[in-house]
Amino acid sequence: MNENATKVRLIDRRPEIGSVTLCFATTLYLLFVTNRSFWSTAYGDFATDYLSFVLFVIGISAVCMAVVTAFSAKYLTKPFLIFFVLAAAAGSWFTDQFGVIVDKEMIRNAAVSTGAEAGHLITVRFALHMLLAGVLPSLMISWVRIRHRPVLSKLAHNTGVILACLAVFAVVGFGDYRAFAGVGRAHRDILDRLNPFLPITNTIRFAVSSEEDARVVAAPLGTDAHRINTAGLNKPRVTIIVAGETARADDFSLGGYQRKTNPELEKQNVVYFPNTTSCGTATAVSIPCMFSVYPRTAYTHRKGLATENLLDVLSHAKVDVSWMDNDTGSYHVTDRVAYTSLPKSADPRFCKDGECLDGILLDQVDDWLDHVKGDSVLVLHQLGSHGPAYFARYPDEYRRFVPDCRANDFGSCTAQEITNAYDNTILYTDHVVSSVIDRLKQHSDKVAGAAIYLSDHGESLGENGIYLHGAPYIVAPSQQTHVPFLVWVGDDLAKSAGFDMSCMAKQADEGRSHDNFFHSVLGLMDVTTKVYDPHLDVFAACRRTDKVASIR
Repeated sequence: MNENATKVRLIDRRPEIGSVTLCFATTLYLLFVTNRSFWSTAYGDFATDYLSFVLFVIGISAVCMAVVTAFSAKYLTKPFLIFFVLAAAAGSWFTDQFGVIVDKEMIRNAAVSTGAEAGHLITVRFALHMLLAGVLPSLMISWVRIRHRPVLSKLAHNTGVILACLAVFAVVGFGDYRAFAGVGRAHRDILDRLNPFLPITNTIRFAVSSEEDARVVAAPLGTDAHRINTAGLNKPRVTIIVAGETARADDFSLGGYQRKTNPELEKQNVVYFPNTTSCGTATAVSIPCMFSVYPRTAYTHRKGLATENLLDVLSHAKVDVSWMDNDTGSYHVTDRVAYTSLPKSADPRFCKDGECLDGILLDQVDDWLDHVKGDSVLVLHQLGSHGPAYFARYPDEYRRFVPDCRANDFGSCTAQEITNAYDNTILYTDHVVSSVIDRLKQHSDKVAGAAIYLSDHGESLGENGIYLHGAPYIVAPSQQTHVPFLVWVGDDLAKSAGFDMSCMAKQADEGRSHDNFFHSVLGLMDVTTKVYDPHLDVFAACRRTDKVASIR
């Protein structure tokens, strides 16, 4: 009995607090502990208009208090407050450390990440941050006793608090509407870093749209597609597409980067397009957009699912299509063609902890070329330069730029070490793409070959405090949207199809984008269809007149 009485007395000594008071304290914690990036960015957006910024702080704080108070109900208060705190702690880590914005597309990208890929983000510092910023405050919320009013009184009181907060928000908003409207138009992302409210909202939006996406059926595209200009070749026409991952054009020496990151490709007589932009800043957007018929300005995730893509059009033209993946998948691009996931092989020569070096792609190419029977397209999807574990993307013999960051926690490395590790990934990609070209040359007696390399998106390496990728396109830095793009066409294919590669080299500086990819691959494979647009085909302007006319 004495022991039980002691336990009761200890429980009774827990501090008691009103539910709305606890909501207020939690709101203050969320806003002013887990939103450093949000406030610093907003402060910069308001420039020297300090009064408007103060009013902005008051308005945002009021509406956040209203949202949190809406969950102040018996048996719900603590679970929801703890959820808010843990979500905000996690969101603040990625926002503060990497400068990322947790929008709907970032969540989509995270949802398809592999365990190995996600594991690189779980570091000791992340765990410590979650303990201090998430777990300890959650334990405090769990420990205190909440004093609840009777049901009707609580409903009236909470409603009054919520309405008062919304009134403050409205008064502030309308009182300085001109300033807020101006800042909002100039900085459309101003609220995107607000933890945890925007990430939670975006997660709900993603979950709802995913449920709807599961019921989408792709509509046929280019069913009239057929091959032309085949009489001049007595061997199959073969194109190998290397879909790059996280390679930024800024670090390609083919485009003028001071370091020799492309020593092998510089000897391959490739045409490099230095002014190319991506469709998105994350793989889950860029890969399906790149293979879709839609230009970036018209593309949406739903449209990509609801319409067949480039690989389907090639299949309609009786071109054999295969996809070999060393990344996180094809994002439904390969739903109707042959697909192989190479990491599942766990080949010990290339793979470790669920991830493989891109050399595993090269290991498959020779065998694939040996079995080509007719016109064919092979897509090799790289793991490429995906961070933050850049050091895991290249073997030791390509560890040329040193000292390189050997950790997946950027806080453990200097800026130069991070850049060195990233540049080593580009050096290895240079080897992979050049080796693909070499293999096509070695099989030139059996196939008429061509190769295309195009990265899905770029990467930030600390510029303006931003790392990795996935920023909303409207505010994304150029490092995430400026991507490397190159083509190589074998001599026999160039001659038979009328490609003037010297002409292409002269026009390479013109602006290109992922919009060109769909039509350029069709042009390279001499596939004609009503959905082909020669104006977006990078080869069309440099082909013999008779060839251009026939493909149209």
